[in-house]
Amino acid sequence: MASNTSKTARASVRAGQAGQGGALSVLGEFKYLIPLNGGKHAYVRNLTNGKTAHLRTDSEAFVEEIRVLAAAGHAAKIRAELNTLAEAHPGDGWDATEKRLVEAGVFEG
Repeated sequence: MASNTSKTARASVRAGQAGQGGALSVLGEFKYLIPLNGGKHAYVRNLTNGKTAHLRTDSEAFVEEIRVLAAAGHAAKIRAELNTLAEAHPGDGWDATEKRLVEAGVFEG
């Protein structure tokens, strides 16, 4: 049975499949950290597995999630986000969160 899919639709599917397998193209600005509850919690968006985790910023799970992202080459962007959050919300403890991550060796690579 012949397929009645348009040439454009087939090209679109091929282009979508080409992006799979670890390759990543992101249009626009991507935020890794979404602050919650005055800096006590955050959503951590993980590009490597496509999942978003809701974590306490003082938990070991948060440190490990950031460690995975840093090891995947996103350390500089995450540190920049932490600095931006610290400037925008000085009372939320983002500077202490970054310090804790640095002390845990997350950004060393």
